[in-house]
Amino acid sequence: MQAEIDGSRIPELKTIVADSLSKARILGATQAEADVSLQKGLTTTVRLGEVETVEYQRDRGMGITVYFGQRKGSASTADLSAKAVAETVEKACDIARYTAEDDCAGLADPEELARDIPDLDLDHPWALAPEEAVERARACEAAGRDVDSRITNSEGASVGSHRGVRVYGNSHGFLAGYPSTSHSVSCVLLAQAGDDMQRDYWYSSARDARDLESVESIGRKAGERAVQRLGARKLATQKARVLYAPEVARGLIGHFLSAVRGSSQYRKSSFLLGAAGKQVFPSFIELRERPHIRKALGSSPFDGEGVATRDRELVADGVLQGYVLGSYSARKLGLKTTGNAGGTHNLLVESKTGGVDIAALMKQLGTGLLVTELMGQGVNGVTGDYSRGASGFWIENGVPTYPVHEITIAGNLKTMYDNIAAIGSDVDTRGGVRVGSILISEMTIAGD
Repeated sequence: MQAEIDGSRIPELKTIVADSLSKARILGATQAEADVSLQKGLTTTVRLGEVETVEYQRDRGMGITVYFGQRKGSASTADLSAKAVAETVEKACDIARYTAEDDCAGLADPEELARDIPDLDLDHPWALAPEEAVERARACEAAGRDVDSRITNSEGASVGSHRGVRVYGNSHGFLAGYPSTSHSVSCVLLAQAGDDMQRDYWYSSARDARDLESVESIGRKAGERAVQRLGARKLATQKARVLYAPEVARGLIGHFLSAVRGSSQYRKSSFLLGAAGKQVFPSFIELRERPHIRKALGSSPFDGEGVATRDRELVADGVLQGYVLGSYSARKLGLKTTGNAGGTHNLLVESKTGGVDIAALMKQLGTGLLVTELMGQGVNGVTGDYSRGASGFWIENGVPTYPVHEITIAGNLKTMYDNIAAIGSDVDTRGGVRVGSILISEMTIAGD
């Protein structure tokens, strides 16, 4: 097999998928689907100017799922030789013969599959030698350590580059694949003043290395954030306005997506059970899925089942328009797939009136808490009860007055969503959910 992992491997991987589907058909499968991927990566970490790790990653794998009527069997292998692939198909078929029937099992319906595969410009290889990666990590950390003499330690700076190619096919005649890349730079620094020690970070990630923030600016931002947290205090227990910074606001939207995905709905394990067609946010909030943004980290021409991805209004005027569905969960609910097997693709959280710039948002906050970091996993997906450890800054008259830590913020997600007062224009694009700061009009803060 060729050494390079890029788009030139797609014909080879298509052959593996086609052969596995043919083998499954010969063995009696009524339907089958297979997915083959190749991945490679380089990650380097420097701590206090010294190389801590240089990691190479090179992975390959194939997974196949077969259906004998409504009986399903799956198997996988990291060996892509013809013999290993054939054995893996046989194992999947053996499993399927002994599983229970499931009326909702099966491939995505043929009419839902992607036929035109758009080029979304997702593949931007970075010819990054280990020596260059180390120097970039060193420069990143050094820039951060130079910010202030109170930066006394480091958890390191890392530079990573990853590239992969994936091909998916099924017995409905779908067979397609594409290469993609992701690159990142991150830095974590510690600041100390007397016995007070605080830690903070910053990072950048992109499909194209040319779109990354400079390593120096990432280091400086990490250093500045760590120093700003020195002198952190606790707060008295109270109710107050809470402003989520974009990097933590993404998590609020993540809880919403978990609640409206099909598996949570048919298992009746969602605090938004049966919420389609109902008001779930204030009327100024829109959630739009845009899977075909060029070079975006969440973009994909088709989902995990080969279903075409398409633009969608998930929430309009604050009203939930439908659920996040793959084929199986759609059938369980008596609905159609939404092309979300594997999750959403580029979810944009927007305000109909336009995002508020951060200065105006802080003024609207007035006096309250700006949250920049969350700890713990205190979220109940069934009831919506929410309780997380937090740190950030206490704001008075729209101005940060001092850092805070060792507090807990609590509420119920349904109420929190109802109480969203504004969405910021400071959108964080470093992931599949694009959202600015989120201002919530009241939450409980537990402290001293």
